[in-house]
Amino acid sequence: MIISIASGKGGTGKTTVAVNLAYLMQNVQLVDCDVEEPNAHLFLKPVIEHKEKAFVLVPRVNYDKCNYCGKCMKVCAYGAISVLPATGKGSKGQVLIFDHLCHSCGACVLLCQQNAMFFEKREIGIIEIGKAGKINFVHGKLNIGDIMTPSLIKQVKRYINNANTVIIDAPPGTSCPVINAIKGSDYVLLVTEPTPSGLHDLKLAVEALKKMKIQHGIIINRSENKDEIIEEYCKKEKLNIVLKIPFTKEAAEIYSKGNLLVIESPKYRKLFEEFINTFIKSINKGEKYEKPI
Repeated sequence: MIISIASGKGGTGKTTVAVNLAYLMQNVQLVDCDVEEPNAHLFLKPVIEHKEKAFVLVPRVNYDKCNYCGKCMKVCAYGAISVLPATGKGSKGQVLIFDHLCHSCGACVLLCQQNAMFFEKREIGIIEIGKAGKINFVHGKLNIGDIMTPSLIKQVKRYINNANTVIIDAPPGTSCPVINAIKGSDYVLLVTEPTPSGLHDLKLAVEALKKMKIQHGIIINRSENKDEIIEEYCKKEKLNIVLKIPFTKEAAEIYSKGNLLVIESPKYRKLFEEFINTFIKSINKGEKYEKPI
């Protein structure tokens, strides 16, 4: 079973939920797909056992074969190729390839009638695999300034072990990285906060999940029992609020030190244990989990 932890915006507490759930669960793998700024390792402190570079394929040109016809530029949907033909007798043309715009679709290589295009590897980041106690841990780190987030997420997800219960810490938002991270999940927990901005971005995330047809539930983080703004929306849309996490000074202090709530606070440990014992059991059976709030 794959459970993704997502949110419509950053800072709602996705990683807090992911790491605390993972710590208490048995036979679990945590996959941090927030590759632009992964931070699950700051809380779990895994021992990294394997590290490898991640690559994408980018096109290159064999100028001995290229006739500067411009076909590669025309078929590139991402504007990653520009062809400058020869301007006069004795002059040479040029093919400009903008690596950071290339999505490695392969159209230019496939459709080049001169067979002048070929691929070479470009490094985009690293993937690290290890253990945090009993937790199997995987995350990716995108190179600073790179934009190939979806490609690295796909490579990180190749290390998912379905023999485990898999928890994916997804990137924030509703753009391509998030879709790539949660694709294939059995269930998505959407973490939100009881604020107007929290509600606005929750709506976007819910709409995305409806289109993807993935079952999902709502977690309200930083709850102070003044959650009407989220509750009214969930009631209207018939969405399950599966958990409320209280907002306390104790929780803020624990988090600020990079520690886990379920280790430092008996109250929060009990909260997460009860959630796991009811929620995980129900979705494993294919049931709709409803928590009385």
